[in-house]
Amino acid sequence: MLVVRIRRAKSGNMVRHMLSLHRLYKNGDLWHESTRFGQDDIPFVRFLLDGAHTWMIQQEDGSAAETEGVK
Repeated sequence: MLVVRIRRAKSGNMVRHMLSLHRLYKNGDLWHESTRFGQDDIPFVRFLLDGAHTWMIQQEDGSAAETEGVK
């Protein structure tokens, strides 16, 4: 399972987003987390990163619009 975590960071009146990408896997009964990906993961990583990038841009555009409306 691949997971993208997005963190919102405020700096003054600017809002930025940072992301991390993780692969979750089960070994026996225990879940583990890794930041290493195999060749078969790459198409999914690209898909997730593209979606995360689009979401982050939309969030930042919305924050900018809200900030511009308040004077």
